[in-house]
Amino acid sequence: MDDEVFRALADPSRRRLLDLLNVRNGQTLRELCAELDMARQSVSKHLAVLESANLVSTVWRGREKLHHLNAEPINAIADRWIHQYDRRRVQLFADLKTALEAEVTDNDFVYTTYIRTTPERLWQALTDPAFTEQYWQLHHETDWKPGSPMVWHQGDVVISGPGQVVVEHTPYTRLSYAWHHITPEFAQKFGIDEATYERTSREPLSTATFELEPVDGQVKLTVIHSGFEPDSTIRTMIQDGWPQLLADLKSLLETAAATV
Repeated sequence: MDDEVFRALADPSRRRLLDLLNVRNGQTLRELCAELDMARQSVSKHLAVLESANLVSTVWRGREKLHHLNAEPINAIADRWIHQYDRRRVQLFADLKTALEAEVTDNDFVYTTYIRTTPERLWQALTDPAFTEQYWQLHHETDWKPGSPMVWHQGDVVISGPGQVVVEHTPYTRLSYAWHHITPEFAQKFGIDEATYERTSREPLSTATFELEPVDGQVKLTVIHSGFEPDSTIRTMIQDGWPQLLADLKSLLETAAATV
């Protein structure tokens, strides 16, 4: 995958597309073409290369295909290589990683990673308390039927409330649920100060969606966290949380597979 990422970044037109998405995430092909002196077919081909390298994730909203930056490959390159060389020689990685993780005007958070496992195994890891406790230190109490309430258990903290429900449950393909209430107990456990708690507790619930797609012996997992208000504090809080959580999930599943 590293080779694909380097090849994708080598082209100035593809870097320009990433710059455009960094300024405003979630753009359509038509919107991107309007910013480039390039034929629609050429832009489409460049986007396909970026998507193949996992630098761009796509989400369908009705009949429109929206393109989002995806920082996962840059995270992986930095984690693998940055400690092996003099930091000055790899400042490019740090700068690019920062740019891809910068706040963007579109409030949806979209992140894609590839995990060497099966859809069934990954689904189990997302829904089975025995698995979620291992990499997330929590579990959900629910029957997983759409519309059913969800209770989050994180250590001795119990999180529940109106609207905290399962949105969609299509085994091995798509899982979606309302993101939890910020309660006083949750704020205290995780050291959230009073001012931040007051802001976050007033925000409406957002929605976390997991899309699973088998790809060449792996599973392409895309997380879409949406429904945030402008200047959402929770949106800022999950920006770094999801990449770390998904890295832990990936490590758990791939390490388990290697020992079988």
